[in-house]
Amino acid sequence: MNYSDRAAAFAALHQPGNPVVLYNIWDAGSARAIAGAGARALATGSFPVAAAQGFADGEKVPLEFVLGNAERIVAATELPVTIDFEGGYAREPDQLTANAKRLAETGAVGLNFEDQVVGGGGFYSIEEQARRVAAVRAAHADLFVNARTDLFLKEKDAGKHAGLLPEALERAAAYAEAGGNGFFVPGLSDPDLIAQVCEGCPLPVNTMMRGITLETARQAGVARASYGPIPHARLMQVLAEHFQALE
Repeated sequence: MNYSDRAAAFAALHQPGNPVVLYNIWDAGSARAIAGAGARALATGSFPVAAAQGFADGEKVPLEFVLGNAERIVAATELPVTIDFEGGYAREPDQLTANAKRLAETGAVGLNFEDQVVGGGGFYSIEEQARRVAAVRAAHADLFVNARTDLFLKEKDAGKHAGLLPEALERAAAYAEAGGNGFFVPGLSDPDLIAQVCEGCPLPVNTMMRGITLETARQAGVARASYGPIPHARLMQVLAEHFQALE
């Protein structure tokens, strides 16, 4: 398939109540393993990509490596690939467009794009982040822009998550108008709140599968289920256990 066909196939996998499962990978080898196990699409996670190379998360991996890694993953499989692009490695719209265009040139058909200020603390205002989403959208018409809000992830007290719902939905609406294709709410694990996001959001909703099951995600109306750093962490634990079991 050409780029547009792969992008369309990836977008079509986002079905509320029947989520595409993204068991996040970090390199070409892990991509081949998950593709061979029957995955319908592949997604990197910024944390495992960083950890596998000895970096901290938060755009500490050089952009050139991120792009090269994406290119190697795309070349390793026929599946559509989406990349965790964090904050786009830039603040200003022109540079965001340039960076996202370079990512599309690797063959990746999607990206995660977050609204926290990477390395700076806090969040971009709704207005500025909407302009940033529009800048990423301008990079390629077919690129699946998964607009992520970190409101819930940054608020560790889950009891306060309900109070963040109005702003989250306001952000979802703004990001959709700016050209976003999906809305990612990592850190939100309350099934009722997830269902409210799915009901009120104009975009397919993506959840992080920490603290919830696939069945819970389906019932809530989730369209995309991501496992983030969980696969890498589990594999590293198994690796250490195998070493410790040596005689």
